[in-house]
Amino acid sequence: MAVKKEKEKEKAKTQVKIGFAFTKENYILLIIGFMVIIIGFLLMIGGGSDNPKVFNPAIFSFRRVTLAPMIVLAGFVFEIFAIMKKPRSSAK
Repeated sequence: MAVKKEKEKEKAKTQVKIGFAFTKENYILLIIGFMVIIIGFLLMIGGGSDNPKVFNPAIFSFRRVTLAPMIVLAGFVFEIFAIMKKPRSSAK
């Protein structure tokens, strides 16, 4: 009887808990990163001209050429962080 209980305890120790790859925290971070990327792309839009024969120098503004790509890049880096973040282990 004692041997059977010991085997059950060993089996319980070796069982791996199967669950989702991401936790709720990971999904929240992924959504935040996605929103940052969307904001960066929204900052890039505009600066066009109604008449194709007229050049509009507003297309080369600081916001469209420098700031928006940096925000998009920061969003992608944040996405990588959100994917790689390990869940907090619960101490039981």
